[in-house]
Amino acid sequence: MPMPFSSIRHQLFIDGRFVDAESGETLATLNPHDNTPIAHVALAGKADVDKAVAAAKRAFPAWRRMAAADRGRILLKLADLIEANGEELARLESLDTGHPIRDSRRLDVPRTAACFRYFGGMADKFQGETIPVEEGFLNYTLREPVGIVGQVVPWNFPLMFTSWKMAPALAAGNCIVMKPAEITPLSSLRIAELMAEAGLPPGVVNMLPGLGSVAGQYIAEHPEIAKIAFTGSTATGRRIVQASAGNLKKVQLELGGKGPNIVFEDANLQAAVNGSAWAIFHNQGQACIAGSRLMLHEKIADAFLEQFIPLARSIRLGNPLDEQTEMGPLTSAQHRDRVLSYVEVAQAQGGEVLAGGGSPGGDLAQGCYVQPTVVHARSYQDRVAQEEVFGPFVTVLTFKSDEEAMQIANGTDYGLGSGLWTRDLQRAHKVARDLHAGMVWINSYKRVNPGSPFGGVGQSGYGREMGFDAMREYTQVKSVWVNVDAQIPPHFVR
Repeated sequence: MPMPFSSIRHQLFIDGRFVDAESGETLATLNPHDNTPIAHVALAGKADVDKAVAAAKRAFPAWRRMAAADRGRILLKLADLIEANGEELARLESLDTGHPIRDSRRLDVPRTAACFRYFGGMADKFQGETIPVEEGFLNYTLREPVGIVGQVVPWNFPLMFTSWKMAPALAAGNCIVMKPAEITPLSSLRIAELMAEAGLPPGVVNMLPGLGSVAGQYIAEHPEIAKIAFTGSTATGRRIVQASAGNLKKVQLELGGKGPNIVFEDANLQAAVNGSAWAIFHNQGQACIAGSRLMLHEKIADAFLEQFIPLARSIRLGNPLDEQTEMGPLTSAQHRDRVLSYVEVAQAQGGEVLAGGGSPGGDLAQGCYVQPTVVHARSYQDRVAQEEVFGPFVTVLTFKSDEEAMQIANGTDYGLGSGLWTRDLQRAHKVARDLHAGMVWINSYKRVNPGSPFGGVGQSGYGREMGFDAMREYTQVKSVWVNVDAQIPPHFVR
């Protein structure tokens, strides 16, 4: 099947049209399977951000006044178009990011459509409240859009995160200036095309691939952008907070993670082995919620690893467009090299490599591949147990008691995803309560749904994607007081 986005030049999407960057600059997006160019994409600069903000500002009054049900219908139509073009979007995502096509088809595309459909349905169901106050007055609240929203989408799940950020913001009546990652912008640009086809008015959504240090920084600083929503590294998140101070814009951050995945001695071992492999090796471990710290009770550690290590070694690496591929390449050569550097970090601190630890040779040598890697750390304070590797790299730790497990699990600055495996219901709820994390999975891992809030605590950021919480993130509350008795207030009456 030919790829309509292959080997061509792509423009920015501003005010309902595709246009060149003011500077004329472009950047090649590369296929991580073999590092060959896929397409050349316009690179947005400050002038392009200003144009996009101006377009959003013009579109905002009419968009916010549009009946919420009508905004919802546009999102519902977009969900239908995503499903109708699902095969193209899946292949495009796999080509640009390295996602195995089986995952792009089964997860990325359906989740993207489901998110737009969920918020399309919510658009006319999100409401304010009536507050009981003193007699003679009616007090009610309105939920109003914040205005122009800047959104920065990462390179690990660009298609899905485009919907996570865009759908609630649009349902609430905001206009958007979005910056997809410059190395994986193709699926986001295709969504922009489909949005225009769905009937989205010009200027409501503007898509600006560009460098984070230029376009991203300026979006965070821009005085007419009322909010920024960012997914990415904790270090960049801190810089965004600093940049946002100029106009005190709202900030929503979904940052790094170092997910503890705890296997207790009474766990269903086979389910835990399979689930733990999914927790770390899905999407080559390039997920902020990845179960990257595999914590095993010492009574079952050997039995667990006897199954887990052969499973890790058996995962089929290959071209992401091959339907037999289970794990594709990392998204860039730079990131591949960073992940592999942690093998040396682990060994320098006394860690043992139990599986993987390198790049495959042969036909995959030109790509950004890393073998599924399992490392046994000496201590939970080692760097590989504290720092986010963001690859198919899992750190194994052991514990003796529930108390020690909690000490290790909560022994990082992060607090995003976490999981545990046990047959003891009382223990499961107690551990879920005590984990310092925004999300906990019991006898599963990495489950997401448009209705369930997604986000973290601590150095993993603040604010939530999805669910009613996301609509709250993209609205502000106005309190309205009405004197229902129509009497003159008694103060200072002459």
